[in-house]
Amino acid sequence: MANHNVNDVKPTSLSRMIGQKGVVEQVRVALDACQMDGQKYPSSMLVGPAGCGKTQMCHVIAAEMASDVYEVLGSTLTNTSDLFALLLQAKAKDIVYIDEVHAASKDIFVTLLLALDQQKIVLSGKNRSPQSLPLADFTLLMSTTEEYAVPRPLSDRCMLLRFGYYNNEELTTLLLNRVRGLGWDIHEETLPQIAQRSRGTPRLGLRLLQSCFRCCRSEGETTITKRHLLRACELEQLDELGLGPTEQQYLDIVAEGPTRLNVIASRIGLPTRTVSEVTESFLIRVGLIGKDEQGRRCLTEAGHRHLSESP
Repeated sequence: MANHNVNDVKPTSLSRMIGQKGVVEQVRVALDACQMDGQKYPSSMLVGPAGCGKTQMCHVIAAEMASDVYEVLGSTLTNTSDLFALLLQAKAKDIVYIDEVHAASKDIFVTLLLALDQQKIVLSGKNRSPQSLPLADFTLLMSTTEEYAVPRPLSDRCMLLRFGYYNNEELTTLLLNRVRGLGWDIHEETLPQIAQRSRGTPRLGLRLLQSCFRCCRSEGETTITKRHLLRACELEQLDELGLGPTEQQYLDIVAEGPTRLNVIASRIGLPTRTVSEVTESFLIRVGLIGKDEQGRRCLTEAGHRHLSESP
């Protein structure tokens, strides 16, 4: 086996991207227009769930445009001087990519707005008058899971690329492509079962695939089978939907009857915000739980069925 990490092989062209058909088509049209006119790629904001390919798409765009990319996390831009250094090194048609841009400060947003609007930055200090510096005609790409946290004047100046969750067929294809690129041997009927446990999220599917590979190699074997998948799920305490111990405990509590969020959080031992924003999100999305008129959490018919069928 030539590669040992699922991230050793990634798509480098738009034609190799799986899923996100609407986004892929938007990007394809924009790339074709840029190449016809010799223009830079339009500044864009990529929004959607974590682990669904936003960062990967940014790198594919850079590869298709043959552009250098300068990548930074929004949370690391603690002051405007950090951003100034980033913007000033970008050349025409280069890409500045800010991941998790919602974590940036208000001053960063103001600077980005000026950079997009007037293609300049303004340096100022206590003992000097403001100095305006021109910027190259770069492309700004921003990704976020919290669209509401990015000021509208900034997001409105960008092309919006909206990502969503994958279906199991798309995930199976994505996993198959990655396995082939890595040169791993696998019983292909195992791939849909990995996809089923991936919550519609490629990052989680690839992580579980890596766990299967570890289980396979730990036994000195070279072909990943369903047995290795079951062993990986046993180690990570995942059920057939990919629910972990906390979500399984949540369902067991709610199965006793309609329960308030603060009671669930206390019994699980987590802050209510963590339970509502992390634990509940997938359970609600797949229809396992609902809320009654008092806001209490309760099992749906699908939730009851899942509990009765789970080993």
